[in-house]
Amino acid sequence: MKIVITNDDGFGEPGIEALQTILQTLGKVVVVAPKQPHSFSGHRVTLKEDIPVEQVDSRNFVVDGAPADCTRLALKALAPDADWVVAGINPGANLGTDVYQSGTVAAAREAAILRVRAIAISQYISRGGAIEWEYTREHAFEMISRLFGEELGPGEYWNVNLPHPLKVLEPVDYEVCPLDRNAHEYFYVSDGDAYRYQGIMHERPRDVGRDVDVCFGGKIAVTKLAI
Repeated sequence: MKIVITNDDGFGEPGIEALQTILQTLGKVVVVAPKQPHSFSGHRVTLKEDIPVEQVDSRNFVVDGAPADCTRLALKALAPDADWVVAGINPGANLGTDVYQSGTVAAAREAAILRVRAIAISQYISRGGAIEWEYTREHAFEMISRLFGEELGPGEYWNVNLPHPLKVLEPVDYEVCPLDRNAHEYFYVSDGDAYRYQGIMHERPRDVGRDVDVCFGGKIAVTKLAI
């Protein structure tokens, strides 16, 4: 099995290194990741300009483009025989309507468009908390291994959000749940001619049983999305 790994934070970031560590036990891994961070870039693609690519070695490529560009290049040119694309591990949740602005989720969605199975995986960070990558890595491995054996229809892909905090020796329940469609309660603060977004992730509105509620409640939220 060949697995393409990408993200929206950039080549060499902790989340992508965590995926490299765990996924190399499940198959042949090829990393195709952005040169620069592209958080909140959504499903942007490059069509009218060249996309520079640095080949570090036979299994590592650095792309001067967006996360969706990385997936497109991987599946069309750099690793066209890939069986899976796994995007992440994003430091911060991608829940509810976040999936439309997330570069991590866009990378998985682009794979689904190209009819390749995909998972986007993110780590929620509680208020004042910090990621302990050892724990995140172990729980991500368990969840990804499970999802590799689950059915996906054409154009479908998985979005996974790990709760926080995690403990490495304690199992974490997961729930397959629908996407929360509530909008963030946010506003903008003006400073002269400029405006700055203000919103609080931890207090966002949520519906019981949907992905925001599940993840904030301490379970791994697993959502099957479709293009």
